[in-house]
Amino acid sequence: MYNTLKNLDRRWVFLSMFLAVSIPILAKTVFPEVVSKQAKLVFDAIEDLPDGSNILLSYDFDPASQGELLPMAQAFTRHCSAKGHKQYYMALWPLGSPMVDLSVETIESEYPDMVYGEDFVKFDYKAGGEAVIRMITQDLRGMFPLDSKGVSLDKIPMTKNIKNIQDMDLIVNVSAGDPGTKQWVQFAATPFGITTVSGCTGVQAPQMYPYIPEQLAGVLGAIKAAAEYEAAIDAVYPDIKDNPKAQEAKRRMGPQLVAHSLMIGLIILGNWIFYVGRKRGEA
Repeated sequence: MYNTLKNLDRRWVFLSMFLAVSIPILAKTVFPEVVSKQAKLVFDAIEDLPDGSNILLSYDFDPASQGELLPMAQAFTRHCSAKGHKQYYMALWPLGSPMVDLSVETIESEYPDMVYGEDFVKFDYKAGGEAVIRMITQDLRGMFPLDSKGVSLDKIPMTKNIKNIQDMDLIVNVSAGDPGTKQWVQFAATPFGITTVSGCTGVQAPQMYPYIPEQLAGVLGAIKAAAEYEAAIDAVYPDIKDNPKAQEAKRRMGPQLVAHSLMIGLIILGNWIFYVGRKRGEA
């Protein structure tokens, strides 16, 4: 066995990794998720609000980070919709606006009782990054006189009484970099005490953790946390649990779990081969 493994063609390793990734994808394998403390903090920040609360959702990411961040963005949308919260969508990134459109499509297809202008609204992208945040903390109409459909905010039921984002009960930011969560913390959460949660990429998450629990109520880091957040939602909302489209983050964790397990096994096996070879005087 030692000689067989020692002389194993590396292409068998490549093939095994290919199968470890492709089989869970094709089989749509979903493994159970244990909800972490961070995912629970984010879930509770939305769940504990009274039904019909005002929530600002800013999608500050683009298609390059869609694989990592879109599942959590969609989970935010479904959770807010299930709670009946009023959802105000915007983006600080130009390509964040199409990501918002995907959440709007989710609301329209899965929650047909929700009405645009009464339950959810979208603002067009505005350039300026942190300057946009600074403006809307004081005057929402100064930056967004119209919604994305060109309708005056004074004529939209859910915006006519909103002066600025200090009227929001919660800010949800899905971020892939700058401008993103850091700017929302600096110019909205900290100076005005607006409760804020973040969903961000894995490389960005360690920069956000120091803000918990003062400036941020919770952080979802990468697809793993998104899967845990989906699990937290599933435990409370059976209708969402039964929706295959609402399990995307958990499905994406399947290939990662199998592939990482294979890598660990290969590392252990490689070290065993080296150890045996050294005992035999071959290394």
